[in-house]
Amino acid sequence: MGGDHHHEPPYKVPDYKVYKVDENSPELLEIQRALAAQGLKDPWIRNEVWRYNRQLIGPQNWSTRWGRLMFRKFPTGLALAAATVGIEMAYDTWMGSGDHGHGHGGHH
Repeated sequence: MGGDHHHEPPYKVPDYKVYKVDENSPELLEIQRALAAQGLKDPWIRNEVWRYNRQLIGPQNWSTRWGRLMFRKFPTGLALAAATVGIEMAYDTWMGSGDHGHGHGGHH
């Protein structure tokens, strides 16, 4: 049992020092300026740079967001919808005509 086994995680967490709030993350730069105007500072803001940095995620505008929605999310949604319809149709076929004996003239 025990032993001296050291396992590395399946991912590499980047050092926070490599990120810098600058013109590549304009949203964070704006927040940083607004805080500075009030005499405040957020020491953790650079931990969010990876989410906003244009060099990492590319330009952000309505067309890139729409394209990301259509090409990443739409196919998955369409496949799930088609699977749901297929399962419902198969279930109705398996159960009979869909009447299931309810209502007028049903079987007891």
